[in-house]
Amino acid sequence: MDRIKIAGGQPLRGTIPISGAKNAALPLMIASLLTEDRLTLKNVPNLADVNLLARILRNHGVDHSVDGKRAGPVPHLGETFHFTARDIVDTTAPYEMVSRMRASFWVLGPLLARLGVANVSLPGGCAIGTRPVDLHLEGLKALGAEIDIEAGYVVAKAPRGLRGTRITFPKVSVGATHNVLRAATLAQGETVIENAAREPEIGDVAECLVRMGAHIEGIGTSTLHVQGRTRLEGATHTVLPDRIETGTFACAVAATGGDVVLEGARRPLVEATLAALEKAGVTIEDVDGGIRVARNGAAIAPIARIETEPFPGFPTDLQAQLMALMTKAHGTSIIRETIFENRFMHVQELARLGANIQLQGDQATITGVKRLNGAQVMATDLRASVSLVIAGLMAEGTTTINRVYHLDRGFERLEAKLSNCGAQIERITG
Repeated sequence: MDRIKIAGGQPLRGTIPISGAKNAALPLMIASLLTEDRLTLKNVPNLADVNLLARILRNHGVDHSVDGKRAGPVPHLGETFHFTARDIVDTTAPYEMVSRMRASFWVLGPLLARLGVANVSLPGGCAIGTRPVDLHLEGLKALGAEIDIEAGYVVAKAPRGLRGTRITFPKVSVGATHNVLRAATLAQGETVIENAAREPEIGDVAECLVRMGAHIEGIGTSTLHVQGRTRLEGATHTVLPDRIETGTFACAVAATGGDVVLEGARRPLVEATLAALEKAGVTIEDVDGGIRVARNGAAIAPIARIETEPFPGFPTDLQAQLMALMTKAHGTSIIRETIFENRFMHVQELARLGANIQLQGDQATITGVKRLNGAQVMATDLRASVSLVIAGLMAEGTTTINRVYHLDRGFERLEAKLSNCGAQIERITG
């Protein structure tokens, strides 16, 4: 099993290209199920989750191809995928595939909308607590679906098609918004989705759906109006840059006292994250083609209190990375996790490096220490994994991170991007 070895203490300097957003690429790939025509997606990151989802879509009968490397003026742009779901031959998403990646459950809405039937395993994914799919199912039921749970599968039918309606989510759910939004594009009449998630990745998917012929109003707001169409067409769409990768590398630069341009990053996607880093004493500057992040000589200031929130608040997917940075702040910081329970599994591993973190319910109190020391640590999930990388970059001595397959699910060429900016980091295979 692969490990990552880091010799800490090296400041990051240079340029890091930001990849396309995984959290947009996956639902965009699933949108290919809504049309018989070709959907072309540009700037798709080369990740384990992307490749797994491509296999799942092939199982449904979706043909796909990937363009080879192209010369061009924008070197950070990722791969180009072409998807054609002319004939969907299987409406079952099996347990052995869906259990490996939660986002694959999102095929439910498009399959149901286009074919009137879907048989999708209940999901798996990162072990960060219970994430029920009730809101997905209630939203689809409101559109007229008949849904049963049989032997761990969602068996959904809409023999007369889906019908537009008004849906008000009792709480914000990114996954349910994705599922219902895509289903509504092929429903009869108008669907109004209230208390919809506002994450940029949902807006990116909605913009792609519009290119495919969908009629959607309110993109970027909490109320979406969708006028259903009888069919959608093919389109070409470029995946937006990954705000979680942007925030992760910004934390890494701050942690090492470096100076890096995050090429392709967009400030509006990461305002809450950049605001938190500025409170910590980090210099943030807009530059041509990206964002410059620097901390040259200044101490890391503590952040008195921050809570994870749905967009535009501070994202839960950057909670672990910010916590790693705060382990060496000059003072005490408090981070409250409001989105997912059981998302503090990185705390015990950070403690192995010498971090001083106290947990009480959904709140972590981090008292900064003068030094972290390299050690053997174990990755438990995607975001926890990369928080250990950041801590390892700060630590004195050598840190070895085990079970790094989690990183391959969400970070493209992580070691290469860091080593190109001076980090002493390597992957050990086997």
